[in-house]
Amino acid sequence: MRRIYYFMFLLFWASNHFAQSHQDTLNIDQIAVAEKIIGLDFTDEERALMLPDVIENLGRIHTMRQYQIPNHVPPALDFNPVPAGVTFSKVQYPIVWDAPTEVKLPSNKEELAFYSIMELAALLKSKKISSTELTQIYLRRLKKYGDTLQCVISILETEALQQARRADEEIAKGQYRGFLHGIPYGVKDLIAVKGTKTTWGAMPYKEQTIEETATIVKKLEAAGAVLVAKLTLGALARGDVWYGGVTKNPWNLAQGSSGSSAGSASATVAGLVAFAIGTETLGSIVSPSTRCSATGLRPTYGRVSRAGAMALSWSMDKIGPICRSAEDCAIVFQAITGADGKDQSTLDLPFNYNATTPLSQLRIGYLKTHFEENYPSKKQDSLSLLVLQSLGAQLIPVTLPNEIDASALRIILTVESAAAFDELTRSNLDSLMVQQNRYAWPNTFRQSRLVPAVEYLQANRLRYQLIQQRMR
Repeated sequence: MRRIYYFMFLLFWASNHFAQSHQDTLNIDQIAVAEKIIGLDFTDEERALMLPDVIENLGRIHTMRQYQIPNHVPPALDFNPVPAGVTFSKVQYPIVWDAPTEVKLPSNKEELAFYSIMELAALLKSKKISSTELTQIYLRRLKKYGDTLQCVISILETEALQQARRADEEIAKGQYRGFLHGIPYGVKDLIAVKGTKTTWGAMPYKEQTIEETATIVKKLEAAGAVLVAKLTLGALARGDVWYGGVTKNPWNLAQGSSGSSAGSASATVAGLVAFAIGTETLGSIVSPSTRCSATGLRPTYGRVSRAGAMALSWSMDKIGPICRSAEDCAIVFQAITGADGKDQSTLDLPFNYNATTPLSQLRIGYLKTHFEENYPSKKQDSLSLLVLQSLGAQLIPVTLPNEIDASALRIILTVESAAAFDELTRSNLDSLMVQQNRYAWPNTFRQSRLVPAVEYLQANRLRYQLIQQRMR
């Protein structure tokens, strides 16, 4: 107890000492200028009354900055996206897959690079091909096309071949772990893997190593998957520009693959990996999957642990698979979902999947007003709706509640990201980032520091109200 009191005394002394040293550097005129930034207007009397506390708060801020807070440490505030009163079934039914009964090995084994997980799994289980040989196919493609697509940061050849040999030994002994056993894959390079660099795609972190392995990698390893590469991302999870260049769309090399899971989408579509792991905060799985024609699954917040992954926005980050088909995404999702005791946002809920369910029994909601707008991929999206409808699916037009302008809530993302990279901004190492324009992270981090804490909390209160509203 004495230590606690002594520590509190030191903090009080430090704050008070700092405040005294800054009494002459802050004045009511500076408060008046600051008011314009936050959209308020005080009187001189009110400013004079505020001044001692403003100075004292500055001392508290200075005290907090004496402590190093690692990127992964979240705020002691929990975000819950579930509307009040909503409950979920806890019953896990047997999963029914549509596994092929017979898959032939192609005469040109290079074609395997574009097979589905199900097809590759059938070949591996029946020992028509080994995981080692399959891994070597993907490693060759990573080396051959990685530079052209600018989608690879690290090729983990030694580790991958070790994992592949272990998978072959286990399969030979009849110790088959499931569809992912022996399947080569890649991860977005903001996911930590012990013994490798984790660069976050950004020049200031180009040589960074994080001596832990992310939960998602551990879960995929437990499923028998073979990690062959760490893939590019737009620097600090924004866009498709990383410290080494621009990740390309395999269908159009003059075009970036979009971001920020740029490398995960590009490598999957180009057949450099059987599937990849991406992350999404604000479209970073959906956008590159759309651009590159991959199938991406952005899981609901809380379904997949983010432990060991770079934090951008603690209340918005999600991790999910980028694959060649919806069923491939389902296979990967089953392996990675669930709580891990580290990421406290995660929940243990069932994942029920039945591939034999007729489409006529499914109700598919779509945002009618958005589909009717003019936008670049409108033609493809409209055709997708027509195909689903022709297959018997029930298309249900829905409308988002519009009582709250959700665009105003974007400050939640920018403020949380500024906090996640506070040290980068204060050290001025943000000047090493490749992009330095208005919409790049360095400027976003700086301007977000001028958002008042009160408004950040107000945005989250509006967010709560928005969550309680239902789609119609």
